[in-house]
Amino acid sequence: MNKILKYVIVDIVRNKIVLIYTFLLLLISLSVFNLESSATKGLLSLLNIILILIPLICIIFSTIYIYNSAEFIELLVSQPLKRKSIWISLFGGLTSSLCLAFFVGAGIPILIYHADLTGIMMIATGLSLTIVFVSIAMLAAGMTRDKAKGIGLSIFLWLFFSLIFDALVLFFLFQFQDYPLERVMVFLSFLNPIDLSRIQILLQMDISALMGYTGAIFREFFGNGFGIMFSFVGLLLWAVISLLFSLRRFNKQDL
Repeated sequence: MNKILKYVIVDIVRNKIVLIYTFLLLLISLSVFNLESSATKGLLSLLNIILILIPLICIIFSTIYIYNSAEFIELLVSQPLKRKSIWISLFGGLTSSLCLAFFVGAGIPILIYHADLTGIMMIATGLSLTIVFVSIAMLAAGMTRDKAKGIGLSIFLWLFFSLIFDALVLFFLFQFQDYPLERVMVFLSFLNPIDLSRIQILLQMDISALMGYTGAIFREFFGNGFGIMFSFVGLLLWAVISLLFSLRRFNKQDL
C-alpha cells in the first residue's frame, strides 16, 4: 500500500497539469494580495477564486487521472492486493499531491500576507475542499467505465455545487418566503460543501451581514467553537461518504 501511495504521489507531483495549477494559484494569490489596498480585501477576493477554481481542478483532474490509470489499476488488481488498499492508496496519493499544490500555491501567500486565524481557516477550508472533491471525483469515476460519461458527470457535479444548488435554494426561498426558513437554511448549507466553506470563511471575516437575513442565524450556529467544529465535520462526512460509495462501486466492478 505504501509503495502504491508513493508511486501515485511522485507521478502526480511531476504532472505538468499539477505544476501549472500550483503556479497559477501562486500567481493569482500574489497578484490579489499586491493589487488590493488591504490584506483583508485580498483574502476576500482570493476566497471567490478558491471556491470556484479548487473544486473544478480537483474534480476534473482526479477523474481523468483515474481513467488514465485504468491499465495500472487492472495490473494492481491482478496482484495479491486488496481492492480496498488499492483504492485508498489512489485516494491518498491524489489528495496528498493536490493538497501540497494548494498549500504551495495559495497557503504560503496567505501565511505571508494574512497569518491570523482567518488566514489559517481559509487554508484549512481549501485543503478540506480539495479532499472532498477528490473523493467526489473518485465516486464519479466509479459510477461508469466510460471516460466521456465520467468526465461529463464530474463537470455536472461541479456545476451543481457551484451554481445550480444556489439557484435552487434561491427559488425555494422565494416560494416559501412567508415562512421562517433560517434553520432550514442551516440544514441546506450542509448539502453543499462549497456553501459550507463559504459560510465559515465569511463568518470568520465578520462580514456575515453580506449573507442577507440568514446571517444572524448562521453566526449563532457557526460563529463559535462548536459551529466551526461541526462545519468541518460536515466537510469530513462529505469526503468519507463519497469515498465509501466509490470504494463499494470499485469492489463490485468487473475489471
